[in-house]
Amino acid sequence: MRVNKRVRARELLMQMMFQMDCTGDFGESARDRFIKDFFEDKAQLSYVYRAHAFVRDNKDALDSKIEASSENWKVSRMARVDLSILRIAAAEIIYMNDIPDSVSANEAVELAKTYGGDESPKFINGILGKLIRVKENERTLS
Repeated sequence: MRVNKRVRARELLMQMMFQMDCTGDFGESARDRFIKDFFEDKAQLSYVYRAHAFVRDNKDALDSKIEASSENWKVSRMARVDLSILRIAAAEIIYMNDIPDSVSANEAVELAKTYGGDESPKFINGILGKLIRVKENERTLS
């Protein structure tokens, strides 16, 4: 089975974000080391640089929106894999208008099926669904 280059880039980006969350280092040098070590195909690097920058520069705001869209879950209690997936998808939904919201949500759920726990896909889908609805409501009110 041939994997779409953007899908593979998202998968590696999620792994990079997980590593960054574990080490507490979201900086460019950590990004560049990860890319050097793990990215064989450089075709999606512009996407990776953009997504990384949006997560790095807006992590607290993203975490707030993720937490507000979850029911009774603090970001600090979420599994790191789930949180890494959610941060990427939320950054795409909020800041990267060239990626359809449905694609961001669907790809996040697929990552959760592969890397998350049994309940991760449903958990992530619920949070991103609410995040998308809030975004659409805000757009309607503007």
